[in-house]
Amino acid sequence: MLNVLLVCGSGASSGFMAANIRKAAKKRNLNMDIKARGEAEIENYIQDIDALLVGPHLAYVIDEIKELTKDTDVKVLLMKSSYYSTLDGEAALDHLLSELNS
Repeated sequence: MLNVLLVCGSGASSGFMAANIRKAAKKRNLNMDIKARGEAEIENYIQDIDALLVGPHLAYVIDEIKELTKDTDVKVLLMKSSYYSTLDGEAALDHLLSELNS
C-alpha cells in the first residue's frame, strides 16, 4: 500500500484532486491510500506517508516542506499547475508514479 498525502492551503482543492487520483488509481488496480489536508497539518502525517504531493500554489514553501521530511523516506513532489488546475487525477498519478520510479 502506498500512502500519499496531498496538501494545499486549506485542504479544499486538494480534496477534489485526491478524489480524482483515487479514481485513477482504482482504475489501474493500484493499492493506494490518498488523503488531502491543509499545509498546516503536514507534520501530523509525515511518519505515516510515502509521498507528499504539494499544490503548485505552495511552491514558495517547498523548501520548508522538504526540511520537514529530510530525515524520512517521504518523496516530496510539487504538483504541476497543468494538471492541478484541471484536477486531472490521471496526469497527477502519472507524475507521482514516474517520480517514485526514478
